[in-house]
Amino acid sequence: MDNNWKILEKTCITAGRVLLGLYFFLPGISKIPTYELTAEYMALHSIPWVSILLPVTIALQLILGTTLILGYRIIESALILATLTIFINIGVHDFWNDYPNTDAGHETQNFVKNLGIFSGLLVLSATHKVNQWRIFPHS
Repeated sequence: MDNNWKILEKTCITAGRVLLGLYFFLPGISKIPTYELTAEYMALHSIPWVSILLPVTIALQLILGTTLILGYRIIESALILATLTIFINIGVHDFWNDYPNTDAGHETQNFVKNLGIFSGLLVLSATHKVNQWRIFPHS
């Protein structure tokens, strides 16, 4: 592989990793000022233990989103976020159930989008040995 392709590969992997990190970090931040609304939405979808799961979700999104952005513990971060994404997908974007003031088409779109995010996280978890830019190069 010539040097231009190696630089392109490194750039694409790094950009994808950072964007996936931002995908979790930014919603983690946005859940803080909208905490009560998010808790109500979770309760509407019959999510148990909202008072525990919502703070844990926020912490995971903020911490693991940051670790992906920095390139630290990529495998673990990506796999934990992939697991979180599947749980959120099944619990909150359950388009097969009918909820008041909820658009099934929008939930279907979110469900499918999250499957793409899940897939990206699985691929990212396998790229830890691929040359990429990171703050912590040996993690």
